[in-house]
Amino acid sequence: MMNMVKIGIIGTGGIARAHVSAYRKLPFVQIVAAADVIPGRAREFAEREGLTDAAAYDSHTELLAADLDGVSICTPNVSHHRTAVDSLRAGKQVLLEKPMSVTLAEALDMVKAAKESDRMLSIGFQPRYDPNMKRLQEIVQSGRLGQVYYVETGGGRRRGMPGGTFISKTLAGAGAMADIGCYSLDMALNTLGYPRPLTVSAFTANHFGTNPLYHPEANKFEVEDFGVAMVRFENDLTLQFKISWAMHMDTLGATMFLGTDAGLKVTPAGSGPWSGVWDGAIGSMTMFHDDFGGHTSTEVPLIGHQLNLFDEKVRDFAEAVRDGRPAPIPGEQILIQQAIIDGVLRSADLRREVSVQLPV
Repeated sequence: MMNMVKIGIIGTGGIARAHVSAYRKLPFVQIVAAADVIPGRAREFAEREGLTDAAAYDSHTELLAADLDGVSICTPNVSHHRTAVDSLRAGKQVLLEKPMSVTLAEALDMVKAAKESDRMLSIGFQPRYDPNMKRLQEIVQSGRLGQVYYVETGGGRRRGMPGGTFISKTLAGAGAMADIGCYSLDMALNTLGYPRPLTVSAFTANHFGTNPLYHPEANKFEVEDFGVAMVRFENDLTLQFKISWAMHMDTLGATMFLGTDAGLKVTPAGSGPWSGVWDGAIGSMTMFHDDFGGHTSTEVPLIGHQLNLFDEKVRDFAEAVRDGRPAPIPGEQILIQQAIIDGVLRSADLRREVSVQLPV
């Protein structure tokens, strides 16, 4: 008989519905509880989603006292640290929506809690499940490009600024960097095997978010809507990172991996004003190399698939809980990009290069 995995949902906003939808497709998963800090909201959520047998709580601590194997944390960024640490210490396996945390100190504390409790902390980066993203990693790590010495990544929306909790520095920690920039960083860093960063030199701005011509909550806009950074890594690798929620431009360009033997240009899938960032699938891959005494390029064939990447992320976590596997996207990895984002914000504030702060 299949072992049922009992799951609780912490935070019942929009992203929680996607988690419920994904879990319901798995015959070995039972959603047994939901919690939200707004009184009555968890019960309304459970009824609306047809979770008739699920318990509803007004705090995550009450939910964690229930008989659960794991939780999906779908709360605002500012709540990620407390709910994740409490869940891990309560012996639950954790799937945490991105970004990992508001501050680097919080991310460090979460990774420490996972290690001490011997529980998994997996972070929700569904683009990793695109088969073409896996092919990209295979190409780069195969050595086909030679030594990779420069990477350029990021993305930009001509218009695509959220509101609410996303634009509060207290609640979100950062703006475009944390919201969509974290996808760009994970795409590049995971492809490279998460090298260790050394320094960051960065600039950020919020010219659009604070202008009432472009944002209806301009008077509440506290975070960056644009950022650019140069990150130096060990082994003579440099990464240029750029991200924008809004701009007077159609694109910030493709992601590029420059190597001593070949280069690779990668573009994201999708079209429209909210596209152009690495929160989905790959649209094209082109390798540039020299052959037969001249310059040439090769289109890398894309793998056709009908996968729902978000569903794949949730399925992988649920199967890891069931089978006792390690975290599919471990917090220890994402801690590195949190350190880079922390460095970006410090460098922009100080207007100079800073060292990336990571544990030895």
